[in-house]
Amino acid sequence: MQYQDIITIEPGKRGGKPCIRGMHISVYDVLEYLVSSMTYEEILEDFQYLTQTDILACLSFAASRDRTVPFN
Repeated sequence: MQYQDIITIEPGKRGGKPCIRGMHISVYDVLEYLVSSMTYEEILEDFQYLTQTDILACLSFAASRDRTVPFN
């Protein structure tokens, strides 16, 4: 799975934030749910249009962004 197949960026949608499969839920929304201690199962139950692969794509996207940020 490559996150590029799932994460989309459209200038007019959510202010150009990376979203999942062109929907209105952003990568950052999913990451915030995970940080707030929601489990995969809870996220998938609350957002039935998401898949576990979508969540993994968000994590992969975040990890790839981390590699491009220089450390001071």
